[in-house]
Amino acid sequence: MKATEIESKQFDKALDTFIELYNNLEPDVPLIQFTDDVVEQIEAAKQAYGEEVIHEKINSIVREALSWTTLTKEMQEMDAQE
Repeated sequence: MKATEIESKQFDKALDTFIELYNNLEPDVPLIQFTDDVVEQIEAAKQAYGEEVIHEKINSIVREALSWTTLTKEMQEMDAQE
């Protein structure tokens, strides 16, 4: 492929930008590792009820579960102070 000097410089700059973006990528690490059977159930539920509904339900469940861990931690801190 033949290119003019201007085209060559533009390509070089674009390539540098692409390499910089690639080097700054962070790995996509999931927050929770679901087992295969749970993934299958989630996918089936999304098909039946829609993604948005299932995402909200799962968020509500996780929020509730984590609220108990916060409450437990606060109770442990209060017991330690007594």
